Amino acid sequence: MQFTSFSSDLKNQFGTAKSKARILIVFTVIITLTFSIYVLKLFSMQIIEGSQYKKQSHTISQRVRVIPAQRGEIFDRNATLPMVVNNDSFAVDITPGEIPDAKKDGVYARLASYLGIPKAQIDLKTAGHKKNSYTAIEVASNVPFQIISNIAENSFDLPGISWRSKPIRNYVETGSLSHIVGYVGDITKDELKVLYNKGYTNTSIIGKTGIEKQYDELLQGKPGSESHTVDVKGRLVSETPVIKPPISGRDLILTVDTKTQTLVEKALGERVGAAVVLKPASGEILAMVSYPYFDPNLFYSGSSSAYGALAADPRKPLINRAINAVYPPASTFKTVMTAAILAESAVPPEKKIECKGKMDYGDRTFRCHIGVPGHGHMNLKNALAQSCNIYFWTAGRDYLGVERIASYAKEFGLGQGLSIDLPGSETGFVPNARWKERRYHEKWLGGDTMSMSIGQGYTLVTPLHIANVMAMFVNEGTIYKPHLLKEVRDPISSEVVQSVKREVLFKSNIPETVWPVMKEYLRYMVTDGSAQGVLMKNKAVAIAGKTGTAEVSGIDKSWHSWFVGYGPYDAPPEDTVVVCVLVEAVNPWEWWAPYASTIIFQGIFANQTYDEALDALRFRYLIKPSGRQE
Repeated sequence: MQFTSFSSDLKNQFGTAKSKARILIVFTVIITLTFSIYVLKLFSMQIIEGSQYKKQSHTISQRVRVIPAQRGEIFDRNATLPMVVNNDSFAVDITPGEIPDAKKDGVYARLASYLGIPKAQIDLKTAGHKKNSYTAIEVASNVPFQIISNIAENSFDLPGISWRSKPIRNYVETGSLSHIVGYVGDITKDELKVLYNKGYTNTSIIGKTGIEKQYDELLQGKPGSESHTVDVKGRLVSETPVIKPPISGRDLILTVDTKTQTLVEKALGERVGAAVVLKPASGEILAMVSYPYFDPNLFYSGSSSAYGALAADPRKPLINRAINAVYPPASTFKTVMTAAILAESAVPPEKKIECKGKMDYGDRTFRCHIGVPGHGHMNLKNALAQSCNIYFWTAGRDYLGVERIASYAKEFGLGQGLSIDLPGSETGFVPNARWKERRYHEKWLGGDTMSMSIGQGYTLVTPLHIANVMAMFVNEGTIYKPHLLKEVRDPISSEVVQSVKREVLFKSNIPETVWPVMKEYLRYMVTDGSAQGVLMKNKAVAIAGKTGTAEVSGIDKSWHSWFVGYGPYDAPPEDTVVVCVLVEAVNPWEWWAPYASTIIFQGIFANQTYDEALDALRFRYLIKPSGRQE
């Protein structure tokens, strides 16, 4: 039995060995055949068809040059004359691989002399590129035709130098529109990292601020291309390019009315501050002025110091004060306080609070702006009209409290985003007790509530925030999203491809009965209040509104001057405009905000220029008031 088992095992092993040998032979044959096929194919490619493949290797590469799209133009609401257009200009490129190494320094020096720039500037532009690169490098833009003509006439001595059309932005309407429209510039490396996947290239011109930045993708259009067949060394093989034409960017129609913008600009004058005119029924901005402003064409002047000079200016002309700067709202905040008092029935409207010109609280003496002996006994309507601090200090501290005040401030959109279609708008700030404890590790005191009640203390707003507050009164409980874009149009056919519809930004829960009372109070402030001597000179339109004077620490005997109002007082919202003016404390004190607002209302509703409005109001030889008024 053991022998039989051994014999059987031996046969099985022998059979397995024969099977493995057959597999090895088959595998060897397969490898040999495969290798032979590869050898024959390589022989065919290198020897028999080598010349053909060598020829093809010289014609398989493409050199592609981007053709920039014409940037869209920007118009005011009337869409007649553009505020921003494109001017013909040229850019000069260097292709290092087309310049012999021995001649590079000489070519760069000659080109620099034609362009009127240091040779070091060209060296810097080309430093990060290979010496034998056939990629064109832009070394100058905004080059006038005369210089291009000189380069062309001497092109024999300038190998590797080429030029191309590169339109530049021309800001026809400058002045205060600079903060709205913004400006463009060369894309930076950091910007390209973010925008590369959206079709931007290292030669793209992009919006840096304002509408130019906000709607850059609409304005950009789609670049085209010019493709040339080149050999492996980048040399042209065919002179006939394949061209894909660019698609021009969209034209933008803004809500801004240039006539109103000019009126507001002149009414504010050379005073550091801001002014806004808007349509409360839609949120359309008719005018937005911030002084000082700048000329965006400076960025195309070729001077690298233009931006540096503006950035170093202590008046900060690059800031749009209408939306990018915050201020204490001062007595304009008393409109929010009055609405809160009425909505909460915190103080009966006819209840009188005595103003003696000052009041002691804790270790401080709080003084009303009128001084001793004060306003006397004031009800809510007269307290708002005369802007009595004592009344609102008492109402805020004893009847409303910080949390309810903060809640109503938020309801009017204060301390919240403006959602305007411009980059970088401020949200402002509305404090409460918890914030102060976390921020300063101090309890909220009654004195804090008193300061907050008259728009001082920690509360901060932009002029557009205050314009929105007045818009809510006009619309009786609604603030529409403020916006500057009205329409988007096709640049060829002028067909409207997009219209901006009004959009609710904030909706109030204040009872409907409050709004008519507030409108009555705001009109009374103009007819019988502290600013009637200025505002009632306007016979063109019935105005309602509120003044404000904000104390500023660090500036002796000076205040920010506010006015916000609307007109016509008795018109439906769609026929009404809101005007808000803020004049900073750095200016000589002259209580100018009410005067500027009166001029603006006069110009808009009497269809007058600034000069005509001055004459109609008899403000031309105005002796400006001195001393603080509320």
